[in-house]
Amino acid sequence: MSTPRPQLVVMKFGGTSVEDAAAIRRTAEIVRGRRARGLRAIVVVSAMARVTDTLLAAAAAAGVGDKHGALALSARLRSRHLDTARDLVHGIELSTLLGTVQHEFDALDDLLRGISAVGELTPRTTDLVLSFGERLSSVVVAAAFALAGLEGAHLDARDCIITDNSYGKAVPQEALIEQALLKHALPLVERDLTPVMGGFIGSNEAGITTTLGRGGSDFSAALVGGALHAGAIEIWTDVNGIMTTDPRICPDALRVKTVSFEEAAELAYFGAKVLHPATILPAVQKNIPVFVLNSRNAANEGTRITAVAPPCRSPFKCIAVKKRLTIVDIVASRMLMSHGYLKAVFDVFDRHRVAIDMVSTSEVSISVTVDTSEHLPLIAEDLKRIADVKYESGKALVCLVGEDIRGHAGISGKVFTAIEHINVRMISQGASEINMSFMIEEDDAAEAIRSLHRRFFSDPDGEIFDLDARANTAGAPPVHMPAVAVQ
Repeated sequence: MSTPRPQLVVMKFGGTSVEDAAAIRRTAEIVRGRRARGLRAIVVVSAMARVTDTLLAAAAAAGVGDKHGALALSARLRSRHLDTARDLVHGIELSTLLGTVQHEFDALDDLLRGISAVGELTPRTTDLVLSFGERLSSVVVAAAFALAGLEGAHLDARDCIITDNSYGKAVPQEALIEQALLKHALPLVERDLTPVMGGFIGSNEAGITTTLGRGGSDFSAALVGGALHAGAIEIWTDVNGIMTTDPRICPDALRVKTVSFEEAAELAYFGAKVLHPATILPAVQKNIPVFVLNSRNAANEGTRITAVAPPCRSPFKCIAVKKRLTIVDIVASRMLMSHGYLKAVFDVFDRHRVAIDMVSTSEVSISVTVDTSEHLPLIAEDLKRIADVKYESGKALVCLVGEDIRGHAGISGKVFTAIEHINVRMISQGASEINMSFMIEEDDAAEAIRSLHRRFFSDPDGEIFDLDARANTAGAPPVHMPAVAVQ
């Protein structure tokens, strides 16, 4: 299974791309365009927009015994899915689709009643509740595709995405996924059908439903593309691609035409919502290009993510911000240089399963940043056995990403001159040649982004950035687009 399939494209559509009948029709036309070019497609869909949040609320209500509240939320979702199905499908196919949707919601309601009766919501049952979003959207989209002449065929993602038992953030078992896709998905593709499967969800080897965590639908698409050696992976969302920064903060933010896998990984990890950090790993391993595209503006070429991006005149491609961070200061002057001390500190964070974003050390202290406050009191108690500890929340991590940053003489001076009016708490560049990061107060984040954008994107490279969009909007009122770089 080592031969690439350049004619196979994996297309992931986010919640806003399947949020209602009109959006699903747009999605169908995009898939039709790919098939017209002789490509075979596997489609991965998220739940309809806001459905996952509603399912979370229903699960939470059931978990505290509020059966009526949970069932009311489910009833709202049932009506929405039935209305969308009626708007898309007709005839005997509609009768079949409505029966399937009703059956799924009956199962969801039974599950919510059970959770309410027990009065306990476990990670395993949470995953099962959340799975209904993608299970339902994929059924509706597949039926719509079939009626639109796209040979849509529903494929239960739980038959293909095999994971471990880590409910809420399951780890994919890639060898088993490849075997399952060869068995269930590839025969459909070879029959010239268009498989439609839900993202985000999978199952363990015992067949118990799991989920992949935040951004899991992107991850699902990349896993499918990697396993089947697709020619491309397309992430369809509601923005024109990766932007230089958040357009709500900088209305003159530019679309980035192309970035490298490494740059995209840094942006994803440091807050760019347009991609999940793990999404591109299967693509990197198989050297599969990833495209970030806009389902509401399918003619736009979006952003292409490849192994090696062309050189850029500017040192930076993008500015990302990760908010709601906490700085943890750990001081133990007598132990800092002791053998095993750093390991002891990091073991504490590991035991609590808390990831560290940035680390800074001095002669007598260690400072780290984390993106959770939930476990901090317990972490602090553990750390106090070996050090003095204090922590401050309300911080933001600003990350500037570009190729060969260290090769640009005086770049640090230019960065910090641009934000000299803002207090910087921590700075990190380390071994990375593509990332320069620093920590500031969250309230200063917008001003820092605007100052940096003015400094480094006043004369952008037309080979890398879309200058036509800036020219077309010159003199027009600012357009407030959805965030792509702020978490």
